[in-house]
Amino acid sequence: MTLGAAAGPIPRPPGVRVVLDARPLQDPGRAPVTAAYLGSLLEAYDAAPLPGESFAFLLGSDLDDPTAGLTHLDVIGRRLLPPTQLLRSAAQTVDPFLLRGASVGAAWRAERGGAQGAVYHAVGAGTLPIASGLPLIVTILDLAPWELRTAFGGGTATRFGQRLRHRLLRDAAAVIVGTETVAAAVRRLLHVRPERIHVVPVAPRPAFVGPAGDPAADHGFDDAARLGLGSRYLVYPGRYDARQDLATLLAALAALTADGRPADIPDDAAWPPRVVLVGASPADRASLARQAAREGVGEALAYAPALSDARLAGLLRGARAALLPVRSDATGLAAVEAIATGTPVVASAVGALPELVGAAGLLVPARDVDRLAVALHTLWTDDQVHGRIAEAARERAAAGWPSWADVAEATRRVYAAVGRR
Repeated sequence: MTLGAAAGPIPRPPGVRVVLDARPLQDPGRAPVTAAYLGSLLEAYDAAPLPGESFAFLLGSDLDDPTAGLTHLDVIGRRLLPPTQLLRSAAQTVDPFLLRGASVGAAWRAERGGAQGAVYHAVGAGTLPIASGLPLIVTILDLAPWELRTAFGGGTATRFGQRLRHRLLRDAAAVIVGTETVAAAVRRLLHVRPERIHVVPVAPRPAFVGPAGDPAADHGFDDAARLGLGSRYLVYPGRYDARQDLATLLAALAALTADGRPADIPDDAAWPPRVVLVGASPADRASLARQAAREGVGEALAYAPALSDARLAGLLRGARAALLPVRSDATGLAAVEAIATGTPVVASAVGALPELVGAAGLLVPARDVDRLAVALHTLWTDDQVHGRIAEAARERAAAGWPSWADVAEATRRVYAAVGRR
């Protein structure tokens, strides 16, 4: 099933009892894409609740409850779980059994409240319940553990947890992905049957909707000036782990430095291109600074703290391009949000990114230093090429993306299709 434009009004799906692991919202730094997705989905549910719909949230006992602000949803209970994140890799083995116990009885008498069934929805596929007795729906936001097995192999507990997760995903009642490309990867890597896969495109968060030049959307932030970036800069809004390919980015900047400053760029434009890295932790900054120093490009990097959605969107709107050098990306949320601001993207041609970026950016093979250097040189120095790609990004932004209300409605239809009384 694919979310798309309908020919006419479609009746809303019936309400379902949903058991949902909300722990990613309690610690967004551990899984930022999952937290962004889950938070946006629940806000959309809360903005337009369904008759008969209700939720049972599973939460960590050691952290604040982020679901308290969902005042329009019928929350029938919040079950507190011990802080298994302290177990590190062993949590992958413990959590499936813990989640099973926490979900037992959560759907009891759901029909008395008007629900047409009950489901367990896991967003992110980080931890899944084993034999919960409810149809399992999994939204896959990450395929790195299967695509980058060497980086995510780990010890005995990690490998056992990964095999268990693979089995649970294969047997899930429904699997939700964001693009057709990722759907094909799920069939290939996880052996999920095609009829169980549902394509529901991701949506940009509201702060990112609206191209550059829209004063109402820019919110008046001028972080670029505060960071000393000047009028021409690039933004890396990604994560800092094995899924990313920042080593190739630094090597590409070093290659541009070695080639010398082009004669046809403005005097006030930095060379090599100036890149601002958003949201790096102190440890990440220290590691990146050491790598950049070894490549001789330390002065090309600027660091911004973790920014609110509005401030990050403002920084993107003023950027020459957003950079997404990655080895694995099954969601493409950062690309969607950059293009939604009207900003072109330079990205690795992996996962969901080619399908999402299209003509609104430049795609290069992953881990290809020379091709990335050429792409950066072109977008930084060639105003005609940059203008053409930026116009494609603005046209894509103006055409509109699915909203989170659309994502919520399509996801509810999956609930209704597999929900069990």
